[in-house]
Amino acid sequence: MLAAVLATFLFATSSVTARQSIQRLGSSTANVLRLLVATTMLGLYAHIWGVGFRGPSLPWFLLSGVIGYGVCDTALFMALPRLGARLTSLMVQCLAVPVAAATEWLWLGARLGLGEILASLTILLGVTMALLPDRGVSGSLRTGSPLRPGFMAFVFGGIAAVGQGLGAVISKHGQLLSREAGFPIDPFSVSYQRIVAGVVFGGVWWWIQYRRNKLDRPLPVAIHQNSKVPTVVWVLINGLSGPCLGVAAYQWALKHEPTGVVLSVTSLTPVAVIPISRWIDGDRATRRSLIGGVVAVAGVVALALNR
Repeated sequence: MLAAVLATFLFATSSVTARQSIQRLGSSTANVLRLLVATTMLGLYAHIWGVGFRGPSLPWFLLSGVIGYGVCDTALFMALPRLGARLTSLMVQCLAVPVAAATEWLWLGARLGLGEILASLTILLGVTMALLPDRGVSGSLRTGSPLRPGFMAFVFGGIAAVGQGLGAVISKHGQLLSREAGFPIDPFSVSYQRIVAGVVFGGVWWWIQYRRNKLDRPLPVAIHQNSKVPTVVWVLINGLSGPCLGVAAYQWALKHEPTGVVLSVTSLTPVAVIPISRWIDGDRATRRSLIGGVVAVAGVVALALNR
């Protein structure tokens, strides 16, 4: 349980600090740098104390990394400056759960009951309520709120949610295969094997964008007391809290707790983002977005308890 709570806090911290990095470096550059930070730290552990690249499930973890770290994180970093940390976290964390449930149903044959279907619809309702724009409200970077989101913001958020859900199921499948083969792998080594594929994907994406002169430019930094914090600090915090320690804590929780319990706890990430985002970004949540967030989180909890 402690690992799941820790993962929730780390994921929330990562979401908020990611937006600070994006404002200074642009989405693609910020994503690659934070993946490099996490890969370095996880690699040191995996090759000194862990299993490195050994294990029967290496291909599954690499595939999971391409989808979870590569596709998911690239889309996530495109959505963050458009939706803000709070709404992006809500969309990705909550929608990833029914995606994972549907994947297990289609791939592994796990049946979806009426309760699970109703819970998934509740999640969709809550996320829709939270993401609907407010009349007369246009965000600005000066106030810390995101720019008015366009259609592509929701596309990027949806891709990130699908990537996270698929990546989680494939990673869980790899862990089960390793356990059955008598070769259990520690959470940090699992995260390392996954992130290596992710950082390759992110690096290739950055290079393509660079060659096409399509790299998104840094944005004006929000005027807050945190504006003078060096960029390297935000990159380090983002890299350590999310893809390094956050994912490792999540894998640790899955290893010792039922999936339903872990999902119930980590679904609170959008709630944990609210005070952190208010402090760092100055992002004030509207009443309807808060209600939508509560509805979505309640749906995730209900879905987790029904699995």
